[in-house]
Amino acid sequence: MILNYALIAALVLGLLIFIGYLFKKTDSSAIYKVDRGGRSYTIEQMTYFIKERMDEITRTNLYDIGLSEDEMRRRKNKKYELKKALKGCTYGDVNDKKYIKELIFDLLHREYGVNQVNITSAIDFDNVEKLTCQDKFDILLYMYKQQYGYNALAELINKYKLDTLKCVYGSTIPAYVITPEEIDEIFEKEYEYLSFEDRLNIVSQRIYQSYKGYSVIDEVRDMNIDGISGGVSGLPESFMYQVGSIEDFMKQTNAHHIPKAYDSVWIMFHGKSIRLACLSFGSFAELRRVCQNIYKYNNPGQLSDTNGYKINEMKDGSRVVVVRPSMSESWAFFIRKFDTPNAVLENLVRHPGKEPVIALLKFLVKGARVTALTGEQGCGKTTMLLAMIKYIYTTLNIRVQETAFELHLRKVYPDRNILTFRETETVSGQDGLDVQKKTDGAVNILGEVATDPVAAWMIQMAQVASKFTLFTHHAKTFDNLVLALRNSLLKIGMFNNEKVAEIQVVGVLNFEVHLKKSYDGQRFIERITECIPVQPENTYTYDHRNEPTMEGKMDKFIDNATDYFTKITETQTYKSVNIIEFVDGEYVVKNPISNKNIEEMRENMSEEDQVLFDDFCANYFSSFSGPKRRIVE
Repeated sequence: MILNYALIAALVLGLLIFIGYLFKKTDSSAIYKVDRGGRSYTIEQMTYFIKERMDEITRTNLYDIGLSEDEMRRRKNKKYELKKALKGCTYGDVNDKKYIKELIFDLLHREYGVNQVNITSAIDFDNVEKLTCQDKFDILLYMYKQQYGYNALAELINKYKLDTLKCVYGSTIPAYVITPEEIDEIFEKEYEYLSFEDRLNIVSQRIYQSYKGYSVIDEVRDMNIDGISGGVSGLPESFMYQVGSIEDFMKQTNAHHIPKAYDSVWIMFHGKSIRLACLSFGSFAELRRVCQNIYKYNNPGQLSDTNGYKINEMKDGSRVVVVRPSMSESWAFFIRKFDTPNAVLENLVRHPGKEPVIALLKFLVKGARVTALTGEQGCGKTTMLLAMIKYIYTTLNIRVQETAFELHLRKVYPDRNILTFRETETVSGQDGLDVQKKTDGAVNILGEVATDPVAAWMIQMAQVASKFTLFTHHAKTFDNLVLALRNSLLKIGMFNNEKVAEIQVVGVLNFEVHLKKSYDGQRFIERITECIPVQPENTYTYDHRNEPTMEGKMDKFIDNATDYFTKITETQTYKSVNIIEFVDGEYVVKNPISNKNIEEMRENMSEEDQVLFDDFCANYFSSFSGPKRRIVE
């Protein structure tokens, strides 16, 4: 009897526990609705609710609910759409991001009970003194985004001249930095009353960026800027374990504030690298989370200690590079965005005397010249390459070889015959080049010649299997470009003789367009250089036989032989001639193009372009009066 009562009690207890579980599952937000005083409406509590609610929606077994067929189909589609958006938003897809933010907005407002009063527990919009620097920056960016869209950050920087050099924090060395004090000052001038919808949108963005986004850089990354990076300044995490305390270190260095690696947020804006001192990831863990998620598009593989870097692209075409310890001293990422809509020569070449520069760049492409675009990082090589590709004849098929997809030419020229290859863990660049030779391509483009094998590919592509080649390189001078390509051929074992390797390089290289970025971030073409191979002349004659005396024959023979062997053993294999240079803020024509290149360029042009090219040469090169001839506006 006692055993029966015990069994009955156990069954009743189990039933009560099961009913309580079902009740809790049915109203998962009940625990959040108990306290209306404020704490439940903090960013942390609401983020936790959103995570739990999203997990519940995506994991719910629809077959257990007993839905009709139409309702089952509708719920399935919504569930699939949500799963797809949750994955896509982490890859940088702005449409998926918008979908998730709208869902967060709806869940907070309808289920969680956020209203005009309790939303101030998340961000105190009514008390400016309690707003953090990040709160103010988020509000300013949101306000500007309503008016300027993705140009919001650019408008904010330009309006208040935030991209000017300034000395901050007691330093005597000027730097590009946007300080918290500047954000405070701007906020006082710009802040206006925000509606409840605007406030909830800002809170939804804050929750999204800590849940599925990229923390404090989430909205900044979407802006129309050149790039953004993080973890590249401040004390790394490893250093924090080496010092006794950060306070002692500050006393030793007489510093008022020592930024950590997670305080490092930098943007590239119009060629200037600007530090956003007003933003911080908040912790090493948050910086690590962003680095581990930001490169995941198309599953490029795992970032691990043995494989300490990843190069990939994001869904919007941005290039992303992520590094981690122990390869680097701290977790860091680099996102490079390319200004595709403005990639036209008329927008890129802006200084006085630009007309012959633009015309010559067009004719180099139409004339099928092997052209190198050189310069330092961030000087605009890739954007210039995008602009030049526009003038390749549509009858020519384009094949591209890259380490990671960067150019995305088919997005810019969807009607052109273009196919891009890249290296993978199982397919080498050489294999990709071999495949290209069998794909009816006429023009080969190399995104970046940065390694020795890639330099060898460039020489191969220029010699065989293509009409001409365009590529970018980081050489500082024309001589450095030739030497770098020559040394690459020697390193990989294609040649053993330096002179022979150099002859191969100058034999295929026609022109170099060297770009430069000034101290204040201005970009311009420093020079356009022609490469003219030097062929040793055979000047040996038999005139010594006509001399009447033996002494005369010997003297004439020695002079003739000396001159012959001197020219045969000359080390100079090429001559570089600057066609156009950037001098004192304007472009100046320095020398004409060689007759050989003019003839070959004309042969590759249409009849209409031949006429235009002849007029160009007649206007700028005929009756050339000297190296200081100025361009006629």
